[in-house]
Amino acid sequence: MSVTRAGTAGVPHSALADTLLDRLTATYSAAADPARAAPMRAYMKDVAPFLGLTTPVRRALSRTVVEGTPRPDENDCTAVALRCWRLPEREYHYFAVDYLRRHVSRCSSRFLPVARQLVTTVSWWDTVDLIAAHVAGPLVAADPALKAEMDAWIVDDDLWVARAALLHQLRYKDHTDTERLFSYCLRQSGHPDFFIRKAIGWCLREYAKTDPDAVRGFLARERGRFAPLSVREALKNIGP
Repeated sequence: MSVTRAGTAGVPHSALADTLLDRLTATYSAAADPARAAPMRAYMKDVAPFLGLTTPVRRALSRTVVEGTPRPDENDCTAVALRCWRLPEREYHYFAVDYLRRHVSRCSSRFLPVARQLVTTVSWWDTVDLIAAHVAGPLVAADPALKAEMDAWIVDDDLWVARAALLHQLRYKDHTDTERLFSYCLRQSGHPDFFIRKAIGWCLREYAKTDPDAVRGFLARERGRFAPLSVREALKNIGP
């Protein structure tokens, strides 16, 4: 399989990325299972072709790919992510997401535009949600100045960018900016798309694990502004 090499426009040079991508494409392609690939692609609504690697198999293969390699810096993370995203099969995108989740602490606020590029390219919930909660979220937590970027994301015309803004605090628990969370939900309360309505319910349901009374009170005041799906999802574990 041809791999996008360093030097391609928009992809920084990284010797580590060279090593990882060579190993990755050789290892994943050798384990491809075409019989599984077709139903996996269908399940994901044809967003991308698949190699047919189940999650346990893929993660085991990934461990062999990264074995013995050094910890990346931000440049390496950028190169690995962008080069994986330029490969067609979805498992390469999953590798990039897992790699970023593991090494997001090596990245600065300057990485957020890369995360946004991943969110807006070959977009579907399977990658967007993980990038939101495990990449964008930690970046914003580390640099509160990035909250202004999230304020821009929540009103973006791209529904996946808006969904990522809704979900970026998913793992914050006691550190959740409640005012911002509720205002984001209100901002998108009238959105017609299922994925936004579902995300509103999800982020509220997750925060309800930390402060159920706050979520109940918020919905008691604003329930009429939300789709039934959002309300149902938000109250799933705590009741009205």
